[in-house]
Amino acid sequence: MNLLKTAATVSGLTLISRITGLARETLTASLFGAGAQTDAFFVAFRLPNLLRRLFAEGAFSQAFVPVLGQVKAQEGDELARRLASQVGLLLFVVLSLITLVAILAAPGLVWLMTGGFSGDTARFDLATAMTRWMFPYIVLISMVALAAGVLNTWSSFKLPAFTPVLLNLAFIASALLLAPRLETPIFALVVAVLVGGVAQVGLQFWGLHRLGLLRDLPDLLARPFKSLAQAWRNPSVRRMLQLMLPASLAVSVAQISLVINTHIASRLETGSVSWLSYADRLMEFPTALLGVALGTVLLPSLTKAHGEGDPARVSALIDWGLRLVVILAVPASIGLALLAEPLAASLFHYGAFGADDLAKTAQAMVAYSVGLLGLIGVKVLASGFYAQQNMRTPVKIALFTLVLTQLLNLVFVPTFAHAGLALATSVAAICNAGLLLIGLRKRGSYTPAPGWWWLWLRVLLAGTAMAALCWYSVAAFDWVGMQATPLGATVKPLRYRRGSGCELPVPAHPHAVALARLHPAHPLSSREVYDAHQPIWSSAQAREPRWRQHGSGPPHRAPQKPLPPGGVDHHRAALGHSGHPEQICRNRRAVKRRGLLLPCIC
Repeated sequence: MNLLKTAATVSGLTLISRITGLARETLTASLFGAGAQTDAFFVAFRLPNLLRRLFAEGAFSQAFVPVLGQVKAQEGDELARRLASQVGLLLFVVLSLITLVAILAAPGLVWLMTGGFSGDTARFDLATAMTRWMFPYIVLISMVALAAGVLNTWSSFKLPAFTPVLLNLAFIASALLLAPRLETPIFALVVAVLVGGVAQVGLQFWGLHRLGLLRDLPDLLARPFKSLAQAWRNPSVRRMLQLMLPASLAVSVAQISLVINTHIASRLETGSVSWLSYADRLMEFPTALLGVALGTVLLPSLTKAHGEGDPARVSALIDWGLRLVVILAVPASIGLALLAEPLAASLFHYGAFGADDLAKTAQAMVAYSVGLLGLIGVKVLASGFYAQQNMRTPVKIALFTLVLTQLLNLVFVPTFAHAGLALATSVAAICNAGLLLIGLRKRGSYTPAPGWWWLWLRVLLAGTAMAALCWYSVAAFDWVGMQATPLGATVKPLRYRRGSGCELPVPAHPHAVALARLHPAHPLSSREVYDAHQPIWSSAQAREPRWRQHGSGPPHRAPQKPLPPGGVDHHRAALGHSGHPEQICRNRRAVKRRGLLLPCIC
């Protein structure tokens, strides 16, 4: 199996998932902003997600995939398929009972997460109601994780990587179609969670059926109690549960840290939970593309190499993964820090999402960028321990990371407010990755291959050049003003073209004004945009559109919308045009020579 090709495939499909996820977050920010209702939703959605990290892609996957891979390699496909079915039945029953208890105890769970939202009973009641509706999602997503682990063990990576797209599409459809019809529009997102979960389960089980991996399921369901007893007596299931215990502790430590951070954020300024959630979404974009993709591909390969007793292969796989992490995570970290405001403005700064929300989200993004290298590196380094079925070392390091995170919160939160929570998480993630690396080297599981110093030098040189370009480009625009102002009017003039009859500002980005014409608030109608793209007229040439000069029919276009107040005259005045045809033509030629498509309207 070509690991790079497989990782690229998984990363590409994950990219589709993250793009649709960003579209979902953009819609959420535009329709609901960052306030009491979104805080309540994010808290309610976070509760089943905490258990998802434990029973789905967290501790369960870390214990299930190595055991299943070992059984498949040593005992054959039939026994591995039987094991997967027994584990699925046992997991479904346990999670159904947990869900029932959580629905009844929802007020207490929300209080533990938020401390009662500092006495805001309306927000607390809303979060409690949404928690009760969304908690069954943990059963659905755990079945999805089980199916994904089985498919990955059978070297089928594409379908599990694509499946999260369905949840994002459910969010988008519910926000657009259902939210306007509900008395409390935020409940449309609750419906999206459940519909998306059902769709994901259906797609994953179709993938299992296509590979013939569900043949044992009818027999198990025909005798459920006997099947449960057999599953409990299965030595492989017991081995998996033994591995899950320390892995659950490791994952629980991270989730406890998340609960504490959410509790602190809910006591800060209203909107803090939402700002951190939006920033976390953008931080998870590179984390999923790089860390999750690498971890998904490496874990089965590392398990196989360890089972075959090939330590050189294990070390080479970890080294390969870490090199990709450095090559890709360093520029991602630089981009997340320097492009924080442009990214947040482009994705979220619409509708109810105001300028203050933009600034606070960007602050959290900068704080998260500090630890991006550590957050991604942990995915690769932890796989080196899980492949050896060594869960104790990650647990010890996770406990230390929990304590360190909370100590850092005491230092950073009073100074940086909600961004201090993100900064503490980032610093702790770097320490976590460093300790995992030291542990692998001490155990002899990893020896760095030659060439690391030269790799770091090249990455830092390229990162410096990228940082300079990002800084220069970001300074050219007023990103806050773009919410209600055409892009062409928010470009900051950096230099002037002289000697062409009049002075025109030349923006730093060569396509800034071309993009301006796509902005919905731009004062040009579609007719003016079409005419502006025609070849430059001479002073003696009639000022007619090209299609009219050649006697052809007009191009097809949608019905024209009336111009905003001021219309074209306002645009002409904003650009500093006097209106004289000769002068405008000279301006167009001068700007054309610079490669810009700046239309002059007279």
